[in-house]
Amino acid sequence: MASTLKKKLRFAYEPDFVTEPGSILRETIDSLGITQKELAARTGYSPKHVNQLIGGKARITPEAAFRLERVTRVPARFWNNLETQYRDRKARLEANLTVAEDLLWMKTIPTRELIKRGFLPSNANPAETLAATLSFFGVASVDAWKAGWSKHRIAFRKSDGADECSGGIAAWVRLAELQAAKLECATYHSASFKAALDKIRRLTTVSPEKFVPEMRQICAAAGVALSLVPDIPGTKVSGAARWLNNSNAMIALNLRGKRNDKFWFTFFHEAGHILNDSPDEVFVDVDYDEDPREQAANKFAKDLLISPSHARELKTLKSKAAVRTYAQRIGIHAGIVVGRLQHEKIIPFSHMHELMERLDWKEA
Repeated sequence: MASTLKKKLRFAYEPDFVTEPGSILRETIDSLGITQKELAARTGYSPKHVNQLIGGKARITPEAAFRLERVTRVPARFWNNLETQYRDRKARLEANLTVAEDLLWMKTIPTRELIKRGFLPSNANPAETLAATLSFFGVASVDAWKAGWSKHRIAFRKSDGADECSGGIAAWVRLAELQAAKLECATYHSASFKAALDKIRRLTTVSPEKFVPEMRQICAAAGVALSLVPDIPGTKVSGAARWLNNSNAMIALNLRGKRNDKFWFTFFHEAGHILNDSPDEVFVDVDYDEDPREQAANKFAKDLLISPSHARELKTLKSKAAVRTYAQRIGIHAGIVVGRLQHEKIIPFSHMHELMERLDWKEA
């Protein structure tokens, strides 16, 4: 008998709809031949309130239940129970719908990658993973995440398949934010940061083992936290720029493309956003765009790496030896010059790759 009861309870039918008490009230007065106007007069409620009761916009309170009992002779406990069951069932359906939507949202987040990097627990159930993911992003709900990471908050450079902020891009930016939060920075000062960029430009000629710590130190002294975060597969993101608070900005980079010319161009592009654009937006760069802010940031990076006065000589560089001599004279890595020559189609993309340096992440 007990096992039969358990089985019945386990497989109890739970409809995916709810019947509003108002519809039962309408059927009841119709069967009694009472109009809504007459019900209002008999119960002492306004016609508007009766209409709201029947339309489901107003609850059937205990007081209303007693008034309906006197008019319809249907016990007050019936109306009270009907209202309670309706609200309970409605809340359960809404909760189930919310959970289903949240789990659907979870599919847009690269949870496996975050587990691999140690930011989410392994072997957790879906509900635990959802809670940990919201905690990772520092939000209380999926709705809060959507509001904070909407396309209106993030300005994108054009990318195939990245028209708005994907879960992967948001996760990458969040990883950069968490890393930046651990870095000690002075209060941002624009003049100091401009001067810092000239110092950092000179680091393009040295190895990553040397330029990474110096670059971070120089940026931090000017109030900018430099985050270096390996890319999340499929995100197509190269870098990001945003303000962390009123005192500090952040530049985030990865090694997408793995060529030093792309790495340095992206850094100075993000620096252009910090210096010249709104602190209320997050700039996530994945490719080029017609957005004038992106064009301005591109020009800023291009002119800082190779000044317009020196750029006039680019068309004369026909050999590797000429490129090396030119790069040494203006104080940047030869690979950056090659990248500029290729981008402006002065040389084919297949030429002079030997002068470029390939960068890669090293295990800590």
